[in-house]
Amino acid sequence: MNKSQKFVILVSFLIISTLSFLYSWHYVTPLFARAKTSIEGPSINDTHLTSQFITSGLKAPTAMTFVGQDDILVTEKNTGNVMRIMNGVALQQPLLHVEVAKKDERGLLGVAISKNTETGKRYVFLYYTEALRNDLGGVTPDPGGNRVYRYELVKDKLTNPKLLLDLPALPEPRHNGGKITIGPDNSLYIAIGDVGGSFIAKDSETKAQNYVNGSEPDGRAAIIRITQDGNPVGNGIIGSVPMSNLYYAYGIKNSFGFDFDPVTGKMWDAENGPTFGDEINFVDPGFNSGWAKVQGVWFVQSQEGAKTEPGKGERVPENPQGLVGFGGKGKYSSPEFTWDKSVAPTALKFLTSSKLGAQYANDMFVGDANFGNIYHFVLNQNRTGLSLDGPLVDKVADKVEELGNIIFGKGFGVITDLQVGPDGYLYVLVYDKDDGRIYRISPA
Repeated sequence: MNKSQKFVILVSFLIISTLSFLYSWHYVTPLFARAKTSIEGPSINDTHLTSQFITSGLKAPTAMTFVGQDDILVTEKNTGNVMRIMNGVALQQPLLHVEVAKKDERGLLGVAISKNTETGKRYVFLYYTEALRNDLGGVTPDPGGNRVYRYELVKDKLTNPKLLLDLPALPEPRHNGGKITIGPDNSLYIAIGDVGGSFIAKDSETKAQNYVNGSEPDGRAAIIRITQDGNPVGNGIIGSVPMSNLYYAYGIKNSFGFDFDPVTGKMWDAENGPTFGDEINFVDPGFNSGWAKVQGVWFVQSQEGAKTEPGKGERVPENPQGLVGFGGKGKYSSPEFTWDKSVAPTALKFLTSSKLGAQYANDMFVGDANFGNIYHFVLNQNRTGLSLDGPLVDKVADKVEELGNIIFGKGFGVITDLQVGPDGYLYVLVYDKDDGRIYRISPA
């Protein structure tokens, strides 16, 4: 073999290695490992508002909820700790430690809080990938399941755990979702993706992923709805048997954020595509988001049954064929907004106050993981769509340059949660392995 041949082989190897790395980075590296906080700190495009640092030092924080003013619970993905932040300072000991499987997107992922008006008890709900135990009772790195537990908040401890929901944590460590919140009906809503189970193997394909010949829904690719005691709500929307009777929406690749419009009580969600087709959706009961056949406004093309990621196909008509409708109980509707190239949207929150100015009251804010941006959306008059103009009037952001008018804040890093505090201001949770932070957006 001469030098020229060796050089060609070496270059080819480097190219293949680089492409393989980029592929694995996008599809296998956890979502929470992308944007970095700006050196100058986050900034808000409205000069009347400012971003104020609250606390730092959190270990891979994923979600937060308010116990009261200046009193915040934060979940840490990999430690399995629930931290309490009071007046900007973390208590020395976590309120709770749980054993989690933490590979890629597994871990302690979601938290919500409510008060039982009958008993006066304060309930805290946690969503996490519980670690599997071996025969000797030891903890393994493998997942036992994605589970929702209810705890009672008593002083500085979470006690009396009750398992409410056991969801799949296989076949892969991706797309576990994790968002959990209390709806206007006082029910518990939980987002979970396909757990990496699309385009992997036939036995991981379900009807909830729009495989017409797939198995019955198993809890994945969904927004699940249960009571605060862990029971189905009513007779079910798309079906009356377990697990179908728990589905509020389906056909969801992965979601890290949803919220309820404070004016109408209707749900909106943000969803992650692969390399394309991130979505914002208006979610009616029985909503079908289209995955794994549709993503964004495009059909998804892939080699059936092979372990390969999807690619962008042709545009989807208003009523696409080949989706699962559960006898008319489920219904597909196209996104109200789509990013062509992925920004990895995470938290979605309605601002339920006018503390940032009347012009923002009841508007929608969405964070992302790829760029560290917060996007601001105004709803249309009947609040079933978004008020968009200019190049976004077609509901699709084809280029980064088109996002300028909807970028509210930037430079945050990987945003994992947005919450409205008791003071009416918007709080931002930023992911970092060792130095996760909380910021508050308030008048300058």
